[in-house]
Formats: sequence, structure tokens, C-alpha cells
Amino acid sequence: MEGEAMEHGREAGNDGVWLFGYGSLIWRVDFPYRARLKAAVRGFSRRFWQGSHDHRGTPAAPGRVVTLTPEAGALCVGMAYRIDAATFAPLDHREKNGYVRVRLPIEIEGDDGVTTVVGGVTYIAEASNEAFLGPANLEQMARHILASSGPSGSNIEYVLELAQALTALNADDPHVFALERRLRQLAPP
Repeated sequence: MEGEAMEHGREAGNDGVWLFGYGSLIWRVDFPYRARLKAAVRGFSRRFWQGSHDHRGTPAAPGRVVTLTPEAGALCVGMAYRIDAATFAPLDHREKNGYVRVRLPIEIEGDDGVTTVVGGVTYIAEASNEAFLGPANLEQMARHILASSGPSGSNIEYVLELAQALTALNADDPHVFALERRLRQLAPP
């Protein structure tokens, strides 16, 4: 893992900290923040390899949600949020199903189009966590997602919302968009 794992609760001074969101943190922003800007991290790919027992599935039938996996040369586009230390408590609870907070450099795109690299954090579900589902072929993932639902809604909604948010960011993610296309074929509107 290229990021450095962190102890929960040890982050953010008076100036806050940058948080990188690459999944539902892009489109389901239910936490306070000081600033929100387009951002990216290098050396990681977004993959639907994490099980969701508490949001998009259940313990008996987990859904599939994204995590970051190390990949040389990869660029993962998302959003960066400047948050206060107190915001980590609800986020740690939200991301409790196998995710750990890690430090990593974040490339933030300013309103002027200039990119700045800052130190920040994100949540990553490492392969060693008990909810990790790992890779599967496109068809297996699509059928798994189509059949999954949990307290936060259907798993297919998660994929479609993420694809829509990435489109709005003009971010290319072949993994997400291939899965979105297959799900639309299996369950047309």
C-alpha cells in the first residue's frame, strides 16, 4: 500500500485537512466542508472490489462498492474536501465497513485550472479486510450489483450515481463506465 495507514482521530489541525473522495463521497456529500475542488491521486485505480454489508448490501448479501487499488501509472479522479477534525467522527462511522484512513498526496485543481499537490487523506479498503470481495469479471460484478440492496439503497443506484458524477467531472474511468453500460443492458430503465 502506497498510502500510510493512520490511527483514527489523529488528523487535522486548525486549518483542517484535505480529504479525497473517489466513490460515494463524490456524490453523497452529507458532511460539512470548507472547500470542495476537483482532485486526483496517482498510482491508484478505483475498483468495485469492496463488499458493502451496511450501505448497499447486508451481511448475508453484501453489495459491491469501490476502493482504491495500487496500480503503477494510474490516475484516479475525484473530489477533495477541506474538512475539520470533528468531521472525521461521522466519516469514520460511514466508512467503517473495512475502510481505513490513509495519508497520500492529492492533486487539487484550483478554480484557476492550476494543479497543486497537497498532503491529505482518503479511505481505502485493503485486501486484508474481512469485507473485501476482490476482483471478478464484468459479468459477475454486474449480476452481483444488480441483485444487491441495503439500507442506503440499491447497489445499481450507487454505480449509476458514481458514473454520472464522474461524467460531470469529465473523468474517464473505464472500469466504472464498462460496469455502468453492462448494468444498463441488464436492467434498462
